[in-house]
Amino acid sequence: MNDEQKLIPVLREGIHIIKMVLFKMLRSGLEDRHPSWERVDLGRLAGAVINGLFGTPNREEPFLSFAKAHAALIDEEIGRLAAEYPEMRIPITDALRVQFLCDSREGCDSEAVLARARDLGILILDREVPLPDHFMTLARRLGEAHHVTCQVRIHSH
Repeated sequence: MNDEQKLIPVLREGIHIIKMVLFKMLRSGLEDRHPSWERVDLGRLAGAVINGLFGTPNREEPFLSFAKAHAALIDEEIGRLAAEYPEMRIPITDALRVQFLCDSREGCDSEAVLARARDLGILILDREVPLPDHFMTLARRLGEAHHVTCQVRIHSH
């Protein structure tokens, strides 16, 4: 396995950390906007919004039926992300760009995902594509700050 093949799963882990942080933030915001909704449905909505943003829809039930039944609301919530969570624009921009690079290395074209994020004002156009180590540092720090990941200290004897 060459270095690039080892790097892609690590980068995808960083993408997932950013998605988990966004999930926590989004679910909290959705609770405020939809106080009558059950917690499980708020989680499904948050997940569907993130899956829609990243172009990774969940094809399993009950998530598929939920996404179909709430497609308009999911699109509305995706459209609110830039205004509602401006502090997440940098991590989302980096995650989407890294996802695009990983996808292209694996033979998938996810350019439409970037274009949609750009059109919605989420993608920061003048931001450089992050180097792998910078991206992983951003993802880890964000994960630690939001209690999604924890720092592990290895003590040497």
